[in-house]
Amino acid sequence: MKLFQLSLRIRIFFSMILLVLVASILIAGVTIFQYKADNEVYHKERLERKEEAIKENINFVLKSTTYPVNTRNIPLIFKERNKIYELAQVHNLALNIYDLNGKLLIKSKSSLLKDSTDQPIDQKIIEKLNVQAKKRYLVKFEQNDEKFLSSYSYITDNKFKPLAILNLPYLEDDNFNTRELWNYLKRLTEIYVFMLLIAIAMAFLLSRYITKSLKTISDKIDQTRLNKKNTRIKINDASKEIYTLVNAYNSMVDELEESAVKLASNERETAWREMAKQVAHEIKNPLTPMRLTVQNFQRKFDPTDANIHQKLQEYSDTLIQQIDTMSSIASAFSNFAKMPAQQNETLDVVKVVGLALDIFNEDYIVFEPKEITIIAKMDRTQLIRVVTNLVKNGIQAIPEDRIPSLRVGVQTELQNVVITITDNGIGVSEENKYKVFEPKFTTKSSGMGLGLAMVKNIVETYGGSITFTSTKNIETTFTVKIPRETPTHNIN
Repeated sequence: MKLFQLSLRIRIFFSMILLVLVASILIAGVTIFQYKADNEVYHKERLERKEEAIKENINFVLKSTTYPVNTRNIPLIFKERNKIYELAQVHNLALNIYDLNGKLLIKSKSSLLKDSTDQPIDQKIIEKLNVQAKKRYLVKFEQNDEKFLSSYSYITDNKFKPLAILNLPYLEDDNFNTRELWNYLKRLTEIYVFMLLIAIAMAFLLSRYITKSLKTISDKIDQTRLNKKNTRIKINDASKEIYTLVNAYNSMVDELEESAVKLASNERETAWREMAKQVAHEIKNPLTPMRLTVQNFQRKFDPTDANIHQKLQEYSDTLIQQIDTMSSIASAFSNFAKMPAQQNETLDVVKVVGLALDIFNEDYIVFEPKEITIIAKMDRTQLIRVVTNLVKNGIQAIPEDRIPSLRVGVQTELQNVVITITDNGIGVSEENKYKVFEPKFTTKSSGMGLGLAMVKNIVETYGGSITFTSTKNIETTFTVKIPRETPTHNIN
């Protein structure tokens, strides 16, 4: 019997059943594919983390050894106090170290019989290792029905000159994840069997219902077109079955109109999501300073200190300021609104900036106000947010290989309060100078790049301005100018 010779009722019935079956198969297939992809990424990232940790330990061993650091002394250095075995035991990973020509120097796993690790490294691997940008090469292989991922990378001296080749054979153990996958698929199968039974019953009833009423109102439905606006069907003196289908059709038309409304709502939701990202970024800013403040308090707490009450008050003020900041943001977020509205309050800018800096533990941060007191009308929370964002940005810009320095200044200039933050970081490249205040722009590996954009938005909302000057690899200075009297028409 040909498919198109089957009745419409049978075709509807089998189409719904087939849809459920295909959906279940596709979901199972996608689940398995995603599982394999995630496992592969997981093993690669885990091996990379272990490799970085081992290399840090190796560098420590090389720095602390009394032997001259060269390729020939590598076996002596790592045999001393069983360093090679200690590293393997700590990281639960076998280590093999070869010279630059691929000859084995030392390995962590001793064996009476020769194995593949005793053989020199294939020259093709060394060639591929040399052409890799990160000087790291991965090889997959199987041994005794087990999958391995083996990494090759260079061990260097303090001048980054290659000394030897580090090989880490890593076993890809997927037994636990595989059991979890099959348990999940088993539960998924049970759910879809239940859904299939429901679909069979619904398909039978629905196909019967549709074919019974379709013939009666086919003429009216013929007037329905997809390329024009559909109107509700109005029929008088009709049977109950026709009324049922007509109502279903009219409901569909109403749902289409509701979908148009939902589409507009979705556009507003998109704008909300962008705002939510900013809110999340701003909430994270006070959390780190709060943690550092508490840790600093725990470390320096001394009940016998004569100034303990004053210090406790300072710590409390700092925490309360950050809590107030998060409270303002949370309130605005719950009201589905913009960032917390600015409040004009008379405050001492020098004191507030000092409080904002108290949350940082870095002893190289120097506060250099040119005046003892600067009274202005500003929003305390917004001012703290500006200072902490810029100081945090300056700290992150300073590389680890130099003595850090960060200076914060406050002064008045005509009717403006001028705040400067100067760091001796890597600076801003010419191609990035025009992007610094753009949302989502960042040169760091983490973060959303909203900090400076948000600072600029706050400052400009006050009718102020923010600029910067930068000399690459020397220093960068951000200058914030805010009127001492905030224009009322600029307040959110």
